[in-house]
Amino acid sequence: MASEIAYILQGKKSAAYQRNQVAADKVYVKNVGGLVVTGKKTTDKIYRRHTGYVGHIKEKTFKEAMTKDPKWVLRRAVRKMLPQNFLTQKRIKNLIFVEE
Repeated sequence: MASEIAYILQGKKSAAYQRNQVAADKVYVKNVGGLVVTGKKTTDKIYRRHTGYVGHIKEKTFKEAMTKDPKWVLRRAVRKMLPQNFLTQKRIKNLIFVEE
């Protein structure tokens, strides 16, 4: 799902695609809490971040991240699939989560 969202946010599905412009396409996602992954990703997938101090690496599993904030998990997956340039932040703003 994240790869399809990244494809749309880049504007590659529209006829007016330009690689140096932000597309006018928006993606609305609902029921992100019901996201299901295959295999043992719920326990084996680990998100890591470093605080900047020696030995202070923080880790959390996919399951922990989904219980805390499922939007963060999907947004991070999409952001990692977009090209890493100055348009990334503008494109990720076109990803909108709908609450029911």
